[in-house]
Amino acid sequence: MLSSVTGKSKTMPLDLGGFGISRYAFDNFLYEEANVAGVEFMLNEEVEKVIFDDERFYVTTKRRELETKILIGAFGKRSKVDHFLNRDFLKERSPYVGIKYHIRTNHPDDLIALHNFDGGYCGMSNIEDGKTTLCYLTRRENLKRFKNVSEMEEHVLFKNPLLLSVFKNAEFLFDKPEVINEISFESKSVVENHMLMAGDSAGMIAPLCGNGMAMAIHSAKMMSDRIIEFTLSKKFSRTHLEQAYLNDWNTHFKGRLWRGRQIQKLFGGSFTSNLIVNLVMGARPLANTIIKNTHGEPF
Repeated sequence: MLSSVTGKSKTMPLDLGGFGISRYAFDNFLYEEANVAGVEFMLNEEVEKVIFDDERFYVTTKRRELETKILIGAFGKRSKVDHFLNRDFLKERSPYVGIKYHIRTNHPDDLIALHNFDGGYCGMSNIEDGKTTLCYLTRRENLKRFKNVSEMEEHVLFKNPLLLSVFKNAEFLFDKPEVINEISFESKSVVENHMLMAGDSAGMIAPLCGNGMAMAIHSAKMMSDRIIEFTLSKKFSRTHLEQAYLNDWNTHFKGRLWRGRQIQKLFGGSFTSNLIVNLVMGARPLANTIIKNTHGEPF
């Protein structure tokens, strides 16, 4: 379902299908499986710095220094390691802020909803235990105009009657929303100081494409295959490893990230959001092409 700023809406089928699961449930599942497999976790420790020297990485936390031959960066959108490495995407401030809730509401299991509002858009889909995730992306200026998140929602999001109905009738499960500042959709380096980046550390797709977790899983799969080759073959050098992973990543994700950035420009405005809803209504083949070009293939 797509709705415009004024609440005009239209639905269309999505071809790939799928299911919803929260990061809370999925991360805990991965943690438990990795524990069984013998992975050692160092919880509540933040990496302070990473040095690469003589084919080895030296990773420093407040408690210890670790040494390894291969290092994967899977620390998400923005972290202390990004700042330590002085990554290029940090040089430009991002205007976007993400707000996230888990709610209970009457939302169909087979529905992905994208509701526009002035200066942003809100996505809704069901996850585990009968809950629905509600996440929206807005511009920092929207927040600055009001005292707090609740006041902004009342004056901006509620102008879309579909969002007004959700907020007035749903049970909100968080004491307060999760707020993520300066979400960046700028291009990032996939290999940084010989560290292989996975998921949002390598690049974040616009949330309206609904691909973030799937892309992270896919990039980890591709990276794992290349690391196994590097580990087992003496002919597979570090340069070969890095270039092969970069080529894989660009093949599967570079174009999708770019298209996601362009399509996002159509969301969050009264005229453009009505335009895209009319597109779904009147030009279904074109709409299907847009969706297909921001979603990947099964892997």
